[in-house]
Amino acid sequence: MTIGNVKTIGLIGAGLIGSQVARAAIASGFTVVLSNSRGPETLADLIAELGPKATAGTREDAATAGDLVVVTVPLAAIADVPVEPLVGKIVIDTNNYYFERDGRIAELDNEETTVSELLQRHLPKSFVVKAFNHIVSTQITEDGLPTGTENRRALVIAGDDEPAKSTVRRMLDLFGYDAVDAGPLAEGWRIQRDTPGYGPRRNATELRADLAAAIRHTNDAPTPSL
Repeated sequence: MTIGNVKTIGLIGAGLIGSQVARAAIASGFTVVLSNSRGPETLADLIAELGPKATAGTREDAATAGDLVVVTVPLAAIADVPVEPLVGKIVIDTNNYYFERDGRIAELDNEETTVSELLQRHLPKSFVVKAFNHIVSTQITEDGLPTGTENRRALVIAGDDEPAKSTVRRMLDLFGYDAVDAGPLAEGWRIQRDTPGYGPRRNATELRADLAAAIRHTNDAPTPSL
């Protein structure tokens, strides 16, 4: 399976979200290269489950091998995301800001920027697209439905590059989801924690209404379990 030139998806992070994205990618015909902070050998069981279309490597291996790369690590770890192998590539950011886990980050507390803009700052020559941050991890492989299905679940994307968003939209469609475009990365706050669309199952019409109803606020609520 390909989307344009995307045949292999690299994953930097292989936890709850990363492993589920890998499963959905393989089910859609892609090959995947997974990595984590503990080393490829720690992914042996997951690779055995995923089968021959999956391999494990270092973060650099995943970044280099992926035609499209998913970064799904805590905020504290984005400084460890390799930069040079991702130049010119589409990078999906799944992250959310949980101050209980990440520590206080003033520019996020003050709503001066967004999580995905921080990753874009770290990867200035990549095309960052926000996705997969508002769905319970297990639902990534549970809720997908064929294109055109009535009341199909929708997921938000945001990004500054239109061709990159188009590619991610097509990938979501293969995974079984409609895509709702929130606009540039700066609008990604509309689907952060404690906003109406964060977490519940929504079709495209409902999700657009949730984005419109979102209100900016300081991040002082308990951490949701996504």
